[in-house]
Amino acid sequence: MPHRPIIAITMGDPSGVGPEIIVKALQTLEVAQVCVPLVIGDRLALERALVVCGSTLKICEVASAEDARAVTDEAVPLMALSQLTEADMVYGAPSIAAGDAVFRYICHAAALCRTAQTAAMATAPISKEAMHRAGHDYPGHTELLAELCGSNDFVMMLAGDVLRVSLVTIHEALVQVPRLITFEQVLKTIRITSEGISLLTGSTSPRLAVLALNPHCGEAGKFGSEEIEIIEPAILAARREGINAEGPLSADTLFHFAQQGSYDGVVAMYHDQGLIPLKMLHFDDAVNITLGLPIIRTSVDHGTAYNLAGTGRASEKSLLAAIRMAAGMVR
Repeated sequence: MPHRPIIAITMGDPSGVGPEIIVKALQTLEVAQVCVPLVIGDRLALERALVVCGSTLKICEVASAEDARAVTDEAVPLMALSQLTEADMVYGAPSIAAGDAVFRYICHAAALCRTAQTAAMATAPISKEAMHRAGHDYPGHTELLAELCGSNDFVMMLAGDVLRVSLVTIHEALVQVPRLITFEQVLKTIRITSEGISLLTGSTSPRLAVLALNPHCGEAGKFGSEEIEIIEPAILAARREGINAEGPLSADTLFHFAQQGSYDGVVAMYHDQGLIPLKMLHFDDAVNITLGLPIIRTSVDHGTAYNLAGTGRASEKSLLAAIRMAAGMVR
């Protein structure tokens, strides 16, 4: 078998579905075909998931990333960074201990990637509440990883086989969005999105649709001036750099054309503007990709699904897609 990249898979919140979707993903033949998995998390949480999923996989603890290469496909290579108790990870109940452990899983995986001990990282869902209660105040994975990597030029993109959507603003209160839509931020997002989609697709000039902020593109200023003063100038600047960007385009019609393959990617101004249509189409198989980092990071596009935790019914499709996409980006 060709040399497979080692991909760190962080467990996410052990009170949620993270351990279970990892077990279900590693039971498939697909993961072993594209990479050497290295789970970073907690042994007890993984043992519970094996029972819940009725899995025959074993656990093999490893001390280093390279040790994972010696683990057979019948076992899960685990780098155990915590020793949580049952009380620390009651299904559906975020805890301070689990929140701190999750933070350490992410930091360690990022360090492994930055030192080239692993080729990429794929992350299971976290509880922001648990992390905050543990004293780690980040809006999400994206912002934490950007800080760990010392990067200010990062973009969150969710991608499926049909749609790829990046965001100018990420986890922000809607009332804050207009002041955060700046010429510099829009242009930066267009640049990084174009570069990222080039890596994903091999296209040297991916076609990007850039959305307006206001309804009907602001109706020539009647519904807002951001399109005239900020978004259109940023698109023109990107085009002068050779980027194939179009817009501003109205979000209420654009996705009809985007889902037909008219564009390689969509740049949305705020979270729900872009991610509602994407998840309507790719609820089970979308992947969250952090662009602009010096490492490769992909993630599931869903949350901890506390209502499914402990049932074994959570779908592993998004995690499989995240692992597959990370391996593809490495190649």
